[in-house]
Amino acid sequence: MKPTCLAVFSAAIATAALIATSVALADGGEASPIYGVKLPDGYRTWPLIAPAQEAEPLNELRAVLGNEQAMKAYQASTLPFPDGTVLVKLAWKHVQSPEFEPASIPGAATTVQVMVKDSKKYASTGGWGFGRFINGKPADEAQHQTCFACHQARVQNHDFVFTRFAP
Repeated sequence: MKPTCLAVFSAAIATAALIATSVALADGGEASPIYGVKLPDGYRTWPLIAPAQEAEPLNELRAVLGNEQAMKAYQASTLPFPDGTVLVKLAWKHVQSPEFEPASIPGAATTVQVMVKDSKKYASTGGWGFGRFINGKPADEAQHQTCFACHQARVQNHDFVFTRFAP
């Protein structure tokens, strides 16, 4: 293949990858109120950043997943997280295993929560946009109003992110 054709072909592939990434973040169904965040396509196949357990009153088991930018930032201990970072938290009711009493298993799904880093678009909320989804639909506006306040009060020194990487 001639160098010119190879350059054009490489540029076309790079453009297609960029478009696919944009579509993945934009085609996730309904947008959350306030922030306009959507569920990213394919998020359930993203790598695990860390598991978590939430005590009462929520009593949940959680798994936090991250896109490629999130994983690179966690692995390099990069703070603040770069624009394009997307974190997704899956949550289920904490249930005792019927087969093995000391073990816990996920029960009913409760929420899927999304954080999207865009320092310009979300400048007033530390660079993060938030989405909380119940059964695939955005939670109401009142539930979204509490997102940033909680992150700001507790983890401002960690770029407003609670989750730490579990190597």
